[in-house]
Amino acid sequence: MPMLLIKGTYKIIGASPDGDSVRFYPDNPDQWDLLRGRRVRRNRAGGAQLRLDGIDTLETHYSPPRGPELHQPAPFAGRAADELLAWLGFEDVQRDTHGIVTSSNPDSRPGYILTRNADVHGRCVALAGRGTDAPGSSGEFVTVTTEHLRETVNHHQLAEGLAYPTFYRKLFVDLRQEMTAAAQQAREADKGLWPKDQTLSGVKVEGMSTLTDSAVLLPKLFRRLADYLQLNDGDPSLEGLPAYLEQREDRLFILSTGQWTGFDTVVQASNGNTVRLTHDPEDLVFDEK
Repeated sequence: MPMLLIKGTYKIIGASPDGDSVRFYPDNPDQWDLLRGRRVRRNRAGGAQLRLDGIDTLETHYSPPRGPELHQPAPFAGRAADELLAWLGFEDVQRDTHGIVTSSNPDSRPGYILTRNADVHGRCVALAGRGTDAPGSSGEFVTVTTEHLRETVNHHQLAEGLAYPTFYRKLFVDLRQEMTAAAQQAREADKGLWPKDQTLSGVKVEGMSTLTDSAVLLPKLFRRLADYLQLNDGDPSLEGLPAYLEQREDRLFILSTGQWTGFDTVVQASNGNTVRLTHDPEDLVFDEK
């Protein structure tokens, strides 16, 4: 899979990194312009927010369109964020009450990214590696193998059971299969969040506090549920959820059936306010918007 390799540094002070997103500063900011398609949004120093490809960790800060900032259960959301920073080499990370990093040791760490595009929000969708031993020269497209993938924090978060596999169409098949294997091995070993996961078993939604304090769910499902509850002023009834999800038009491909469909067809709401996903997360490939 050809991807653009960019060398640079990770910097976290003044930012609020979570388990699947961190800020990256290329050694040569002009290399952002080598990407095709959507432009990466960067700050004056050339830094840009990464969205780690193929994974989704529990939300540490999510703002619905019409409501206050929310989070998923803190033990796992915070643990994934801490693991990301520790893997990159940051220690003694201090945050303020809003989750913004105020100090760390050191204040930056060297690394590299492998990327093909930016998402609709301008975040660079990337595989993120650490250190200076990158698999190629900065500013060049390299063929990314599963061995390269295993050297990234994307793979690490899955292997530790701290991230859900969440795939989009542009991720190549061999990399997706390697990520699936890492996630399934973590699940079988009861690592990380998996012993508490309710994505397939179902959760009874009694209000927004169910989502923020106790329910361990695929983050994409959490976000849609949070948006829906906020839209309905916190009413826990999920009677209108199927229609709401259909309106969101999240298109996906079910690998096991070979079918293109909508997210609404793989989310089951029953008994008034119980909700579950009907397929394993790794069985779904979402379309890019």
